[in-house]
Amino acid sequence: MKALILVGGFGTRLRPLTLTLPKPLVEFANRPMILHQIEALVKAGVTDIVLAVNYRPEVMASFMQKYEEEFKVRITFSIENEPLGTAGPLALAKDVLGKDNEPFFVLNSDVICDFPFHEMAAAHKAHGGEGTILVTKVEDPSKYGVVVNKPDSTAIERFVEKPTIFVSNKINAGIYIFNPSILNRIQPIPTSIEKEIFPAMAAASQLHTMDLPGFWMDVGQPKDYLTGTGLYLKSLHKSANERLATGPHINGFALIDKSAKIGENCKIGPHVVIGPDCVIGNGVRLSKCAILEGAEIKDHANVTNTIVGWHSTVGRWAWLEGVTVLGDDVHVADEVFINGGCVLPHKTVSSNIAEPSIIM
Repeated sequence: MKALILVGGFGTRLRPLTLTLPKPLVEFANRPMILHQIEALVKAGVTDIVLAVNYRPEVMASFMQKYEEEFKVRITFSIENEPLGTAGPLALAKDVLGKDNEPFFVLNSDVICDFPFHEMAAAHKAHGGEGTILVTKVEDPSKYGVVVNKPDSTAIERFVEKPTIFVSNKINAGIYIFNPSILNRIQPIPTSIEKEIFPAMAAASQLHTMDLPGFWMDVGQPKDYLTGTGLYLKSLHKSANERLATGPHINGFALIDKSAKIGENCKIGPHVVIGPDCVIGNGVRLSKCAILEGAEIKDHANVTNTIVGWHSTVGRWAWLEGVTVLGDDVHVADEVFINGGCVLPHKTVSSNIAEPSIIM
């Protein structure tokens, strides 16, 4: 089987982290985002993966070389000279995706879920249509474009953008499986698969849905990255409890790299990820946060709803909250308070930031 991952562009929503690395290479739960997807695709029998790239392809190519060998999968790059939207990249990769009659997966690079690729392939084969969209249910469908099925059917009847009355609570989860015949509908020009291709397929009764059985999150911006971390750790607890950290200083679910050093009298959790070579001082409080590789949290600091970037330091008695994001090599002085700060790489913060702002 084959797959195409829409790696996309500049990752502006996840800045300042994406000023250092392309978004798919930013760690999520101590692994680059894209590796969660590649590993799941390989387990489902995918042997050819195309990465549709239009930003820093040389960084992606260098990174992927070793994983191509590790996962025993062929990874090719489809480089866009101009952004082609969510459909154009399929046409650009036609030589790989259409080389046989087998269906192929397409997915957005910042989606995290349980990746039910086996189930999707079976559902797609069962209904016999040209495409299958994975859908997930939301509590407030008025914030989204929703998918409306035909009565008592998996076939899609229509799409409704931000409905004012209830018509459905299912939204597109950004993971698809298609027959190669879809390539006849698409040209290698800027095209939206959601707005231009899917409605035509639905009108021809060729587009179906499959309900996602587990959690789902688009982790492409800091708030959702942190929410997705909590959902992922809960899922990990259900499926592989031994991989999560345990001990008297753990409150709830936490994933801690073995090389990290944890001080005394800490309180860690819930929903905390600590990366390789991190140093956590004495009396530190961490909750709903991600501490990336090489970062140091000094004694008695309190970090919540925050992403601490690579090799950054948080001073003694500092307090970070409110979806704060520190870029690479940021240094927060002792006793500083930050609420919702977005701090660009290689900066020092020595005074309080009381309201959400960008520190350049």
